Amino acid sequence: MITTLIVVAVIALIVFYVVSVYNRLVALKNRFQNAFAQIEVQLKRRHDLIPNLVETAKAYLGHERETLEAVIAARNTAAAGLKAAAANPGSAQAMAELGGAEGALTQAMGRLNVVMEAYPDLKASQNMQQLSEELTSTENKVAFARQAFNDAVMNYNSYRQSFPPVAIAGMVGHSEDASFLEFEDSAQIQTAPKVSF
Repeated sequence: MITTLIVVAVIALIVFYVVSVYNRLVALKNRFQNAFAQIEVQLKRRHDLIPNLVETAKAYLGHERETLEAVIAARNTAAAGLKAAAANPGSAQAMAELGGAEGALTQAMGRLNVVMEAYPDLKASQNMQQLSEELTSTENKVAFARQAFNDAVMNYNSYRQSFPPVAIAGMVGHSEDASFLEFEDSAQIQTAPKVSF
């Protein structure tokens, strides 16, 4: 009788531990998915501001049509990448595609900024200044949201890879690591610009 109680108690402890590991994995996964939702909000805001910026610039940059079209095309690609990534946050392929699309959008916006430098009237436009300020603010929010997402992914991956959860994770549907969101231009942003006179 005592042996049976010991066996039942051990089995109950094992079941309790497996359930607690599963619940922790679910909680950590929900955290990084929620963190991605915050990125999604900010990127959608960014994508919504860009057509307004392009419309404002059109009045001044009539012969720079190719640059404006490149920005809109990059924005549309980034919006499609965001939609795909939102369907499966943490997926390596979705995060890579979103990172590449956002990097291409950043490059297109950089080219637009270079072109706009040649038009002082455009830079002085109150509407353009307001849009630029909103975009800058949104870029900062994206950076913070991306950091929070990557931190949540790291916490999920660290727990999932630790022992003994690694032995249980695959059995309860958590067999793959989540992927970080890295933009292609991250290395360029982290490097300070060189100024020479």
